[in-house]
Amino acid sequence: MTPDPPEFTGPSRDAPARTVRAAPHPVVKAAPYPLNKKTIRTCLRVVAEAVVESRRFTRHARAPAGAARGRSRPAARTARERAPGPSTGGGRSLGNRPTGTPQGDDTMRFRGKSIRRKIVALLLVPLLSLGVVWAYATVISGQEAYQVLGVSRLIDRAGQPVKQATRALQQERTRTLVYLADPRGSDVFAAMRRSYSATDEAVEKVRGVARDNGLRNRMNATSRRELDALVGSFTDLTALRRSAEDNRLSRTSALKLYSDLVEPCFGFLTDLRSVKDVALDKRGRGVVGVDRARELLTQEDAVVSAALTGHRLGRDEIQKVSDLIAQRELLYDTNLALLPDEERKDFEAYWKKPGTSVLTDAEYGVSQSTPSAVAVVDAATWTKAATKVLADLAARDDKIETAYRDAVTPYAHGVLLRTGGAGFLGLVALLLSLYLSVRIGRSLVRDLSGLRRRANETAGVRLPEVMRRLAAGEEIDIETEAPRLAHDRDEMGQVAQALETLQRAAVVAAVRQADMRKGVSEVFVNLARRSQVLLHKQLTLLDTMERRTEDTDELADLFRLDHLTTRMRRHAEGLVILSGAAPARQWRRPVPLMDVVRAAVSEVEDYERVEVRRLPRVAVTGAAVGDLTHLLAELMENAAVFSPPHTAVQVLGERVGQGFLLEIHDRGLGMTKEALLAANQRLAETPEFELSDTDRLGLFVVSRIARRQGVKVSLQPSPYGGTTRRRRPAREAPHRRARYRRRGSPRRLPGRARRTGGPRRRARAHGGTGAGPRGRRRGPARPAHPARRAAPPPGAQARHLARPPGRRPPAGGRGARARRRAQPPHPGPRRAPVPPPPRADRREGR
Repeated sequence: MTPDPPEFTGPSRDAPARTVRAAPHPVVKAAPYPLNKKTIRTCLRVVAEAVVESRRFTRHARAPAGAARGRSRPAARTARERAPGPSTGGGRSLGNRPTGTPQGDDTMRFRGKSIRRKIVALLLVPLLSLGVVWAYATVISGQEAYQVLGVSRLIDRAGQPVKQATRALQQERTRTLVYLADPRGSDVFAAMRRSYSATDEAVEKVRGVARDNGLRNRMNATSRRELDALVGSFTDLTALRRSAEDNRLSRTSALKLYSDLVEPCFGFLTDLRSVKDVALDKRGRGVVGVDRARELLTQEDAVVSAALTGHRLGRDEIQKVSDLIAQRELLYDTNLALLPDEERKDFEAYWKKPGTSVLTDAEYGVSQSTPSAVAVVDAATWTKAATKVLADLAARDDKIETAYRDAVTPYAHGVLLRTGGAGFLGLVALLLSLYLSVRIGRSLVRDLSGLRRRANETAGVRLPEVMRRLAAGEEIDIETEAPRLAHDRDEMGQVAQALETLQRAAVVAAVRQADMRKGVSEVFVNLARRSQVLLHKQLTLLDTMERRTEDTDELADLFRLDHLTTRMRRHAEGLVILSGAAPARQWRRPVPLMDVVRAAVSEVEDYERVEVRRLPRVAVTGAAVGDLTHLLAELMENAAVFSPPHTAVQVLGERVGQGFLLEIHDRGLGMTKEALLAANQRLAETPEFELSDTDRLGLFVVSRIARRQGVKVSLQPSPYGGTTRRRRPAREAPHRRARYRRRGSPRRLPGRARRTGGPRRRARAHGGTGAGPRGRRRGPARPAHPARRAAPPPGAQARHLARPPGRRPPAGGRGARARRRAQPPHPGPRRAPVPPPPRADRREGR
């Protein structure tokens, strides 16, 4: 892709503005330039400075308390005439002025009539009462009460089914391990199958809990996730049973898989008892922890029962039993401390009873045995002792859980009481706030309503009228449009003075901005004029060097430099046009239309591709030659840039009923309907140039030239698939046969690029001045230069500059031959290259 050449994009946003000093009663002649975004930002900056200055002015102002109301209304009426914006702006000034009242008046006394006191009362009372009391009562306490009230119900309706499923899985695990130890036992398999039914029934209840939306809504997010994970783990139960029945599992694997199914149940039960009360939360975790200790005892029972059934205790079984005993004791030590003293002592006393000594002695014997030794515990003795202890522990677990649910109820009642009290206090505070706000707000609205109406009048009528007059170039008297008036010294008077300052600042900023735009335009016009003078001298020097040299290679380089200089001059002229001035090139006498078209072709980079068909013998008045040459060059440049390099750009012309029609055809990709409509609208309406539209400079140049010369330019789909630019003058075409028109009736011939989505496309109107990105691409926005061309050196401001019509190439001789040899090769088939047409300014008077 060829890099983009530098383009002129208008004056910089950071360019320093000229200082304008006004007399005591200045009368400013504003330039006829509309305001843009920069003007608005300048006005806002000046307005902010004016607000700061107004606050500084009113910092130590004092308003008598007794006369505040009597003086506030006249002040409001006076201030309404000055307000530069709607009441919103005034409200912001009021709300952000903490220094408008005396420094010593820091108490909120509602009998005061100052704006500051009213706003403080209006804002603080609702915010404090609603934000603190009501938010706390309804949100924090309400959520806590809702959660606590639901704990008992959740434990009963969701926790109990999960606990039953846990115990059923524990029973099934023990019988499965016994079956794996002795698959040939007579009643072992039947006992295992009976445990399946109890487990399935309990699991189905858990699934019913998961499907109950009422229960799920009462759970917190963690409990819902735990429940879903628990239900999901039950899907593996069928495969586990099948593997156990087929004796494809070891006892160790079966113990682990069943324990993995049981473990999520305890996590869910723990989350279910989570409350914000610390004591209840600890007690709930203790209840689940004690039940988890019982789970370790059931694992120990399963391991020992299976080993005794197989008549051998292996090393793994002995180590597993020792680990389970240690873990169970640790869980009891940790979780019993979380329970009330009565429940803790009950558990401690139970394990010291003689009934549990049989189990503890058997555990000790198993843990101290060796793998080769004969079983030291009888299977029946172990089963009887373990079954009794597990049943007693289950009863005690249920007992402490019931006690926990009973303890939750008083706490929930306390939360409800606090919630109701906070809600009642919040309601009282709300009513009080509403009452005070209504009382204070009515007084404030009465004072500000008149000020608001006057501010709206200023913002909606007076200031827009001033801006319109400035944009039209009318004279503006600042003292007349924004006079300085006297105001009261209370808060309303201070607001009126601030609004007056804002209005005056906006008017002054608009006047300065208009004057600055005029000055910047004059500066760029002056620079462009100087560039044009230098380029003209350079063209004259190049012409002399071309006539003097005899070296063909040097002559070819001079011709290329001559062509580049001509295109540079066109870009400088485009800068003049964008600045609102008229181009400097002028002709005293009419010029034939063919010479005008040929001169425009000479200002195109790929002039070899432009085919000019025979045109009628008409002439263009001298005053319009420069503009029409520039306009046609812009359109031809656009057509050449946005069409394949091996295709030709055709220029046709004929007389029509309302003047002369000139068409420029290309064979590019075309434009979409939306892009075509937007381009035609821009050309027809001639909008004001904005710095944000630097990629459409060509459109602005063509549009302004067409408006100045009365030419109609349009873009239409081309039969070849590209875009046809049609240029039709608004008046009758120039006379034929060198019967030149007067200066007052020039003829404009710029063809206007028009693009659609067909195979034929025309260079768009903005392409000539570097509009649009360089490089080739599809779509409405196409590159301004083909990728085959090298980028110009840095500092080359523009690429395409035109030569004025008039000079013809020599008919033969060394110069003509050298000129033809100097033409660069062009890829693809095309017509024989045509030397660049001569510049008319070398033989026509200017």
